[in-house]
Amino acid sequence: MKYKLTVLLVQGLVQGVGFRPFVYRVAAEMGIRGEVDNRNDGVYIRAQFAPGQQERFLERIKTEHPPVASVYRILELEPESADRPFTAFTIVLSRSGSDEVTQVSPDIAVCEACLADRHTQPHRLGYPFINCTHCGPRFTILRDLPYDRARTTMAGFPLCPDCAREYDTVSDRRFHAQPVACNRCGPVYYADWQGKRYTDYAALLALSCRLIAAGEVIAVKGIGGYHLVCNASDEAAVERLRQVKMRDTKPFAVMFRDGRTVREYTVLNAVEEAELASWRRPIVLLEQQGRSLAPSLNPGMHTLGAMLPYMPLHYDWFDRLPLPALVMTSGNRSELPVAIAAAEAETWFAAQVPLVLHHDREIYNRADDSVLQVCGGRPRLIRRARGYVPEPLFADENVDGILAFGAEKSGAFALGKADTVLQSQYIGDLKNWETFCFYRESLERFRRLFRFAPHVLACDLHPDYFSSREAEKLAHEAGLPLLRVQHHHAHAAACMLEYGLHEPVVALVMDGTGLGDDGAVWGGEFLWCDRQRYRRLAHFDYIPMPGGDKAATEPWRMAVAYASMYRAPLPPGFEERIGQERIQRLKRLITKKVNTPFTSSAGRLFDAVASLTGICDVATRRAEAAVLLEQAAGREEGEPYAAAPDTGATLSFGALIAGVCRDMNEGVPPATVSARFHRTLAGMLKEKACALVRETGAGSVVLSGGCFQNKRLAGSLQRLLEGEGIRVYLPSVIPCNDSGIAVGQLAVAAEWLRAGKDKPE
Repeated sequence: MKYKLTVLLVQGLVQGVGFRPFVYRVAAEMGIRGEVDNRNDGVYIRAQFAPGQQERFLERIKTEHPPVASVYRILELEPESADRPFTAFTIVLSRSGSDEVTQVSPDIAVCEACLADRHTQPHRLGYPFINCTHCGPRFTILRDLPYDRARTTMAGFPLCPDCAREYDTVSDRRFHAQPVACNRCGPVYYADWQGKRYTDYAALLALSCRLIAAGEVIAVKGIGGYHLVCNASDEAAVERLRQVKMRDTKPFAVMFRDGRTVREYTVLNAVEEAELASWRRPIVLLEQQGRSLAPSLNPGMHTLGAMLPYMPLHYDWFDRLPLPALVMTSGNRSELPVAIAAAEAETWFAAQVPLVLHHDREIYNRADDSVLQVCGGRPRLIRRARGYVPEPLFADENVDGILAFGAEKSGAFALGKADTVLQSQYIGDLKNWETFCFYRESLERFRRLFRFAPHVLACDLHPDYFSSREAEKLAHEAGLPLLRVQHHHAHAAACMLEYGLHEPVVALVMDGTGLGDDGAVWGGEFLWCDRQRYRRLAHFDYIPMPGGDKAATEPWRMAVAYASMYRAPLPPGFEERIGQERIQRLKRLITKKVNTPFTSSAGRLFDAVASLTGICDVATRRAEAAVLLEQAAGREEGEPYAAAPDTGATLSFGALIAGVCRDMNEGVPPATVSARFHRTLAGMLKEKACALVRETGAGSVVLSGGCFQNKRLAGSLQRLLEGEGIRVYLPSVIPCNDSGIAVGQLAVAAEWLRAGKDKPE
């Protein structure tokens, strides 16, 4: 029989997920001879196929692969000169040398098979760091590629004979599982308690359970960083956690014991349930109902950030504690990156909590828990980190060599390798020095990990962003071209890249702030754009922003500005809370134009209405006023205000603000006012978008920017536009907030390169 010698390159999520053993088993079952190995750009298969055998083999690879794996494409390559006839099928050592990139597996929640093994395998009885090729840490322990144990933080844990045998046995579920370990050879938990060092897991488990049950807050090292943990039903414990965390009102995430318990406390649809239970184990924002937890978990909110256990320790706690849920929040102090090192955690927490539970497996890449919500029947990422990073997005064009630095408030960067976009984990506000150091550290690690040498840089138009300054520094040092991308165009372009859109669209980009071409603060924008160009078609009315950036933390300032602009009477309750003297002083500043830059920001409109309704006058966290305004509406519907759509280049909200003030003067409940505001705004945006679609002939509408994290607004507007037969695109795998900006900058830069530009315009 004549055999065909073929070389296949499989690309996708194919490293660290048991893909090579899977290929081996399929080949063995089919009697195929050859070999398989990992390289930087994917999994290589060299095989000898009998006639008709290759097609069946490829079909099985695509349809039967491990559950965590995903196959993006399979390329057939020319056989290498050194290829030779094979006598069997083997797995060979990983090879490096190529500068191409492959997918690196994100961290994976512990699987059911491993949880079962903890009760049956003698060397893993109760072992808290159990894993296999289908689960366990990946990105957070990875130092270098290709993904092999020697290049992870598991390198310092030599395999015992039993683990080594499993690691080397092709038929074993732990064959080449790089973090494989057991009670004899793997990482351990440890803690100092009452002057003594403890390393016995059973004793530490009992101690931690006793403290949680007694209402204490403890710190514990997880996969991507430390967590602070307490009983989610204990109001005193949650209040104590707020003191430790230095967080006034921001909601805490809650880990439920299982899916059935989640359904007792929240409304859960099929998509939300699937995301919650997926191997990624994100935090999913759900509507509360039924039984209640501690009130101070999420003050003023009707939604709850819920997740399920993803480490053996989590399951052990719930096995021993008769509690429905635990607070599981990032182990950091306000605005700082999550702690990953023992010394850091001890410094922050040892004097404030009775137990800091460490383990001795180093976290090399810091990663918070990811956050998403389901809107329009699809999951929409809000914070992209553990379970998602560094899984790339495959672009529909060449993005090679582009490094995009992102924005500032929700820092994240992105780099391009061939047609692959690699976006960093969520990093945070770069104005914080520690966070900026985390940003620079992560950027350097991504560049080294993915063998990345940039030849084009992209950053935000704002020159004072820390990310922009970092881009300027590298451009100067390396002599590289730097493209400055307008903030809202980047928001739109990110969504366009995600969905493969190249034709011009009408983009509605609504957020808190972004530097505009005219030097004003933009944020309520209607753009005609493709990935290379944009034109501002319309925008929200320019409103004075008294106090500049201070207006974003004191929404009452925007309430005064909007009421003054549209000559609407301030509600009596507002005047009583703020005081006539402060209001008049601010009005004088507006009249004299002292420190009152103009803004078209949608975020500031939300701030104004939140304060006029008495929901939030002073914000303690970013976007608090807008979030509380949305939450206040609850399930209220409310009739829209009589606000005629603006047919000009600006959208005026005079009638809407007058209606809000009138309702508040007449004692209409804030919940009803919020519902009416949202319905009116969605209607106005829909009317303007439809008019611009007709005017420009664009076939689609893109919605992006942080304001579209507002599920009520995004869902309503999407339904209204689709009801008019318009295709609507809202980001899903890329956050619509500023942490998605880098992807948009990269998309714009790719188009600039494709057009053959010699220098940034």
